[in-house]
Amino acid sequence: MPWWADLLISLGAALLVVWIALMIVLSRSGRGFGGLAEAARLLPDLLRLVSRLARDPSLPRGVRIRLWLLLGYLASPLDIVPDFIPVLGYADDAIVVAIALRSVVRAAGPEPLGRHWPGSAQGLSVVRRLAGLDEPSTG
Repeated sequence: MPWWADLLISLGAALLVVWIALMIVLSRSGRGFGGLAEAARLLPDLLRLVSRLARDPSLPRGVRIRLWLLLGYLASPLDIVPDFIPVLGYADDAIVVAIALRSVVRAAGPEPLGRHWPGSAQGLSVVRRLAGLDEPSTG
């Protein structure tokens, strides 16, 4: 067999092993990832939030570029876990969104999240947790 066929088979096997490992981690971590199930339910509002943040000229250019790349990933039919798999299909999207939101908060602070959030106060609370923020004190 040619060397390139061995390489393709090896890469395919490695991707399969990584995919299976990710499926196991995601299936066991429904509660451990800080609200991924909640984030999956909030996905439409999260998409609007990311879109609004990506168009905000007050954010640093690098942050906006990352957000546009995130929107491209979310719109792409190629996913780590296919979206037709119940719950887990959207959990990988929620993980990628959470990582991007943490990046936005590190670069621009938490204010843009509240300013652009289109959903409820409870939804914003989940988004703040996904972004690694503590709940604001009330009093």
